[in-house]
Amino acid sequence: MTPRLDLIGIVTADMAASLAFYRRLGLDIPATADGEPHVEFAGPQGVRLAWDTEETIRSFDADWTAPTHGTGRVALAFLCDSPAEVDKLYGELTDAGYPGRRAPWDAPWGQRYAVVHDPDGNTVDLFAAN
Repeated sequence: MTPRLDLIGIVTADMAASLAFYRRLGLDIPATADGEPHVEFAGPQGVRLAWDTEETIRSFDADWTAPTHGTGRVALAFLCDSPAEVDKLYGELTDAGYPGRRAPWDAPWGQRYAVVHDPDGNTVDLFAAN
């Protein structure tokens, strides 16, 4: 059997803050999950996104330490319905205090593109066909 992508995991310092960010991107995650040590979201195509607190990771990997270089090593990309939605969503996220990495621009590969960071410094791309 060939391995297949099933889950993308994010280690978070603050579960509630991280989930609030992804709710703003439209993920339907119940508020009751904010206090949980492990949370999963199943996407419409079957790939799951999961969050674990730093404490959860240390429970089975006592030597784990959080990255110290300032940004995450995971990049997630969210397909938007239109270039206008990229602009709108970027504005909503940055207005809510999430750090913008790159304001929306027309990329040479034919997409409207923007980049923000989630509360843990992970890169989140927003894009749509131009």
